[in-house]
Amino acid sequence: MALMYSQVPTEKELGSEAPGFSLKGVDGKIHSLADYSKSKALVVIFMCNHCPYVIAVQERINELAKEFGPQGVSIVGINSNDTTRYPADSFEAMQARAAEQGYVFDYLIDETQEIARAYGAVCTPDPFVFANEGGKFVLRYHGRIDDHWKEPAKVTRRELAEALEAILDGAPPAADQVPTMGCSIKWR
Repeated sequence: MALMYSQVPTEKELGSEAPGFSLKGVDGKIHSLADYSKSKALVVIFMCNHCPYVIAVQERINELAKEFGPQGVSIVGINSNDTTRYPADSFEAMQARAAEQGYVFDYLIDETQEIARAYGAVCTPDPFVFANEGGKFVLRYHGRIDDHWKEPAKVTRRELAEALEAILDGAPPAADQVPTMGCSIKWR
Protein backbone atom coordinates (compact mmCIF):
# COMPACT_ATOMS: atom_id res chain seq x y z
CA MET A 1 0.00 0.00 0.00
CA ALA A 2 1.60 3.22 -1.16
CA LEU A 3 0.19 6.27 0.65
CA MET A 4 -0.53 9.16 -1.69
CA TYR A 5 -2.06 12.61 -1.32
CA SER A 6 -4.24 14.26 -3.93
CA GLN A 7 -3.12 17.54 -5.42
CA VAL A 8 -4.40 20.80 -3.98
CA PRO A 9 -6.36 22.36 -6.85
CA THR A 10 -5.02 25.50 -8.46
CA GLU A 11 -7.31 28.43 -9.14
CA LYS A 12 -7.32 27.48 -12.84
CA GLU A 13 -8.20 23.86 -12.08
CA LEU A 14 -11.09 24.99 -9.87
CA GLY A 15 -12.76 26.50 -12.91
CA SER A 16 -12.19 23.53 -15.21
CA GLU A 17 -14.95 21.44 -16.70
CA ALA A 18 -15.47 17.79 -15.83
CA PRO A 19 -13.96 15.44 -18.41
CA GLY A 20 -16.57 13.30 -20.12
CA PHE A 21 -16.86 9.59 -19.48
CA SER A 22 -18.83 6.57 -20.61
CA LEU A 23 -18.28 3.68 -18.21
CA LYS A 24 -19.99 0.45 -17.21
CA GLY A 25 -21.65 0.46 -13.80
CA VAL A 26 -22.18 -2.41 -11.39
CA ASP A 27 -25.82 -2.32 -12.55
CA GLY A 28 -24.62 -3.46 -16.01
CA LYS A 29 -25.56 -0.15 -17.65
CA ILE A 30 -23.28 2.38 -19.34
CA HIS A 31 -23.18 5.69 -17.49
CA SER A 32 -21.97 8.94 -19.03
CA LEU A 33 -21.42 12.47 -17.75
CA ALA A 34 -24.53 13.56 -19.68
CA ASP A 35 -26.66 11.20 -17.55
CA TYR A 36 -26.18 13.57 -14.60
CA SER A 37 -27.05 16.77 -16.49
CA LYS A 38 -30.06 17.51 -14.26
CA SER A 39 -27.95 17.33 -11.09
CA LYS A 40 -27.13 20.56 -9.26
CA ALA A 41 -23.77 19.09 -8.32
CA LEU A 42 -21.78 15.99 -9.24
CA VAL A 43 -19.27 14.27 -6.97
CA VAL A 44 -16.83 11.95 -8.75
CA ILE A 45 -14.87 9.81 -6.29
CA PHE A 46 -12.07 7.60 -7.52
CA MET A 47 -12.26 4.55 -5.27
CA CYS A 48 -11.83 0.80 -5.23
CA ASN A 49 -12.60 -2.26 -3.11
CA HIS A 50 -9.32 -3.21 -1.46
CA CYS A 51 -7.91 0.11 -0.22
CA PRO A 52 -8.20 0.46 3.58
CA TYR A 53 -8.76 4.22 3.20
CA VAL A 54 -11.79 3.57 0.97
CA ILE A 55 -13.06 0.79 3.21
CA ALA A 56 -12.92 3.23 6.14
CA VAL A 57 -15.04 5.84 4.34
CA GLN A 58 -17.33 3.79 2.07
CA GLU A 59 -20.21 4.04 4.52
CA ARG A 60 -19.69 7.81 4.78
CA ILE A 61 -19.76 8.10 0.98
CA ASN A 62 -23.03 6.19 0.94
CA GLU A 63 -24.42 8.43 3.70
CA LEU A 64 -23.44 11.54 1.70
CA ALA A 65 -25.32 10.10 -1.29
CA LYS A 66 -28.40 9.54 0.89
CA GLU A 67 -28.14 13.00 2.47
CA PHE A 68 -27.53 15.04 -0.67
CA GLY A 69 -29.24 12.93 -3.35
CA PRO A 70 -32.69 14.35 -2.53
CA GLN A 71 -31.20 17.84 -2.89
CA GLY A 72 -30.08 17.22 -6.47
CA VAL A 73 -26.53 15.94 -5.94
CA SER A 74 -25.26 12.86 -7.76
CA ILE A 75 -22.34 10.82 -6.46
CA VAL A 76 -20.39 8.53 -8.75
CA GLY A 77 -17.66 6.13 -7.65
CA ILE A 78 -15.09 5.17 -10.28
CA ASN A 79 -12.66 2.27 -9.90
CA SER A 80 -9.62 2.75 -12.14
CA ASN A 81 -7.31 0.16 -10.57
CA ASP A 82 -5.51 -2.54 -12.54
CA THR A 83 -7.82 -5.48 -11.90
CA THR A 84 -5.35 -8.03 -13.25
CA ARG A 85 -2.83 -7.35 -10.48
CA TYR A 86 -5.58 -6.49 -7.98
CA PRO A 87 -8.42 -9.01 -8.50
CA ALA A 88 -10.16 -7.71 -5.35
CA ASP A 89 -11.03 -4.69 -7.52
CA SER A 90 -12.52 -6.72 -10.40
CA PHE A 91 -15.90 -5.81 -11.83
CA GLU A 92 -17.48 -8.85 -10.19
CA ALA A 93 -15.96 -7.87 -6.82
CA MET A 94 -17.29 -4.32 -7.35
CA GLN A 95 -20.78 -5.71 -7.89
CA ALA A 96 -20.51 -7.79 -4.72
CA ARG A 97 -19.22 -4.83 -2.67
CA ALA A 98 -21.95 -2.50 -3.92
CA ALA A 99 -24.60 -5.09 -3.03
CA GLU A 100 -23.20 -5.94 0.41
CA GLN A 101 -22.77 -2.27 1.33
CA GLY A 102 -26.07 -1.18 -0.20
CA TYR A 103 -24.49 1.55 -2.31
CA VAL A 104 -27.06 4.12 -3.40
CA PHE A 105 -24.63 5.77 -5.82
CA ASP A 106 -23.38 4.62 -9.21
CA TYR A 107 -20.16 2.58 -9.03
CA LEU A 108 -18.34 2.43 -12.38
CA ILE A 109 -15.26 0.71 -13.76
CA ASP A 110 -12.58 2.58 -15.72
CA GLU A 111 -10.89 -0.40 -17.37
CA THR A 112 -8.59 1.70 -19.59
CA GLN A 113 -7.65 4.10 -16.76
CA GLU A 114 -8.21 6.97 -19.22
CA ILE A 115 -10.80 8.65 -17.00
CA ALA A 116 -8.56 8.66 -13.92
CA ARG A 117 -5.81 10.24 -16.02
CA ALA A 118 -8.22 12.81 -17.50
CA TYR A 119 -9.33 13.86 -14.01
CA GLY A 120 -5.82 13.82 -12.58
CA ALA A 121 -6.77 11.30 -9.89
CA VAL A 122 -3.84 9.87 -7.95
CA CYS A 123 -5.27 8.00 -4.97
CA THR A 124 -8.28 6.23 -3.53
CA PRO A 125 -10.44 7.85 -2.40
CA ASP A 126 -9.94 10.98 -4.52
CA PRO A 127 -13.11 13.15 -4.61
CA PHE A 128 -13.83 15.86 -7.17
CA VAL A 129 -16.91 18.07 -6.71
CA PHE A 130 -18.45 19.84 -9.69
CA ALA A 131 -21.20 22.47 -9.68
CA ASN A 132 -23.67 22.47 -12.54
CA GLU A 133 -23.20 25.97 -13.95
CA GLY A 134 -25.33 26.62 -16.99
CA GLY A 135 -25.34 22.97 -18.01
CA LYS A 136 -21.59 22.49 -17.54
CA PHE A 137 -20.01 20.73 -14.58
CA VAL A 138 -17.31 23.03 -13.20
CA LEU A 139 -14.78 21.86 -10.60
CA ARG A 140 -15.31 23.68 -7.31
CA TYR A 141 -13.78 21.31 -4.74
CA HIS A 142 -11.02 18.69 -4.82
CA GLY A 143 -10.16 17.56 -1.32
CA ARG A 144 -10.81 15.17 1.49
CA ILE A 145 -14.19 13.88 2.62
CA ASP A 146 -13.67 14.89 6.23
CA ASP A 147 -10.96 15.43 8.83
CA HIS A 148 -10.59 11.85 10.11
CA TRP A 149 -10.23 9.15 7.50
CA LYS A 150 -10.22 6.22 9.90
CA GLU A 151 -12.74 6.78 12.68
CA PRO A 152 -16.09 8.41 11.90
CA ALA A 153 -16.69 9.19 15.58
CA LYS A 154 -13.64 11.49 15.55
CA VAL A 155 -14.79 13.59 12.59
CA THR A 156 -15.11 17.26 13.52
CA ARG A 157 -15.29 18.76 10.03
CA ARG A 158 -17.10 17.36 6.98
CA GLU A 159 -15.36 19.28 4.20
CA LEU A 160 -17.02 17.53 1.27
CA ALA A 161 -20.48 18.06 2.80
CA GLU A 162 -19.59 21.72 3.46
CA ALA A 163 -18.56 22.12 -0.19
CA LEU A 164 -21.87 20.62 -1.36
CA GLU A 165 -23.86 22.85 0.99
CA ALA A 166 -22.06 25.91 -0.37
CA ILE A 167 -22.72 24.90 -3.97
CA LEU A 168 -26.40 24.25 -3.23
CA ASP A 169 -26.56 27.70 -1.60
CA GLY A 170 -25.05 29.28 -4.73
CA ALA A 171 -21.73 30.07 -3.03
CA PRO A 172 -18.20 28.87 -3.71
CA PRO A 173 -16.79 26.22 -1.36
CA ALA A 174 -14.07 27.27 1.07
CA ALA A 175 -10.75 28.06 -0.57
CA ASP A 176 -8.75 26.06 1.99
CA GLN A 177 -9.13 22.62 0.43
CA VAL A 178 -7.14 19.92 2.21
CA PRO A 179 -5.82 17.10 0.00
CA THR A 180 -7.25 13.65 0.48
CA MET A 181 -5.00 10.73 1.27
CA GLY A 182 -5.22 7.10 0.33
CA CYS A 183 -3.67 4.27 -1.60
CA SER A 184 -2.13 5.08 -4.93
CA ILE A 185 -4.18 4.21 -7.99
CA LYS A 186 -2.81 0.89 -9.25
CA TRP A 187 -1.67 1.84 -12.73
CA ARG A 188 -0.98 -0.69 -15.47
